[in-house]
Amino acid sequence: MDLLTVLGLLAGTLTTIAFLPQVIKTWKSKSAKDFSFGMLITFSLGVFLWLVYGIAKNDLPVIVANLLTFVLNLIIISLKTRYK
Repeated sequence: MDLLTVLGLLAGTLTTIAFLPQVIKTWKSKSAKDFSFGMLITFSLGVFLWLVYGIAKNDLPVIVANLLTFVLNLIIISLKTRYK
């Protein structure tokens, strides 16, 4: 694995991990009222498109980071729907 791929994986890990505390807080508090549903959907679409791009380019860091971020965002959307 080359240095650029390692750098991309590290960057993707950090930006994905940054989203994790919000998922945990939402889960524990059973409240997602501060999230705009429009923002969550727009963000999910953007992350999904980055995932498609990463797959098309066969770019491992883009694929991994956006797949994990997409899953975390889907969890928040699910919690927002559940805790209305």
